[in-house]
Amino acid sequence: MARTHAAVLDSYHRSAVGGWVSRDPARVTGLGDVPVHSDVPSMAADPAIGAVLVATPDHLHTAPALAAIEAGKHVLIEKPLATTVADARRIRDAANAAGVTVMTLFNHRWVPAYWQAHEQTAGRRPVLAYARKNDTLFVPTQMIGWAGQTTPSFFLTSHDLDLLLWYFDDRVERVYASAVHGVLREHGIDTPDAVQAQIRFAGGAVATLEACWTYPDTFPTMTDSFLELIFADAVVHLDRKREQIEIATPDRFSYPRNQLAGRVGGKPSGSVAAAVTHFVDAVLDKTPPLVTVDSSVHVTEVLAAIDTSWRTGQPVTVDIGE
Repeated sequence: MARTHAAVLDSYHRSAVGGWVSRDPARVTGLGDVPVHSDVPSMAADPAIGAVLVATPDHLHTAPALAAIEAGKHVLIEKPLATTVADARRIRDAANAAGVTVMTLFNHRWVPAYWQAHEQTAGRRPVLAYARKNDTLFVPTQMIGWAGQTTPSFFLTSHDLDLLLWYFDDRVERVYASAVHGVLREHGIDTPDAVQAQIRFAGGAVATLEACWTYPDTFPTMTDSFLELIFADAVVHLDRKREQIEIATPDRFSYPRNQLAGRVGGKPSGSVAAAVTHFVDAVLDKTPPLVTVDSSVHVTEVLAAIDTSWRTGQPVTVDIGE
């Protein structure tokens, strides 16, 4: 993801990559004459750096984000903002005190269909919703090496929860969740195979959120992503499994992904590029980002409540705090 973001920043006319932090500098290749630093403070000390993009694993967002904020830099953070409520609030409070912009990269808001759904239903709140985001086993066992340090909810449901908070324009008060274990533990990964949660909003609406990491790798897409919004007199279906292209070859049948990240005319395209450039514009134009740090804190508050619920087997009131 860091390389994807860097390509966007270098292709956008208002930004450029001015530095890189990596535990393994030898891996930072093909980026031109870009300084490689050993830590965020040393990179942030460069006055030419205006913002820092944090693309570390889920559970390692807080330290680099706080270091960048302390240096007075704006920060774009891969989702979720943090994996604990305390860390999410620390980032928010530090950003507010420093007067810098912090945005979580919930890029799904820029998927055209999701954006259109928000415009088409503006001023109206759903009464019921269902969101499913399930991955093939490849993701936790091969794509990321730190699946045991997060959960399917934090890695996957965070996207859907951000979307629902955007659509419902409301806060979540209570959650009840269940999890199943087995397959991933057999792979030496101590995290749930799947989590399903029901959440209740302050206004009385209800939504179900599902995340799974054990689809067989023969599934034609890496992610089975579906969201449905039910209003008093309308229904909106958002199915992202098929992204307008199907390819059949002697080896397989597939639905190649293109809405999140792709290339058009040799330049990065898709919702990731749109979200990154939106952040750049927000910083340079001194305008509020679409994804506020307060909404991202609430996403973490709800995700933490979901984890507490499936661990305890009990309904949980969301700790909203201050």
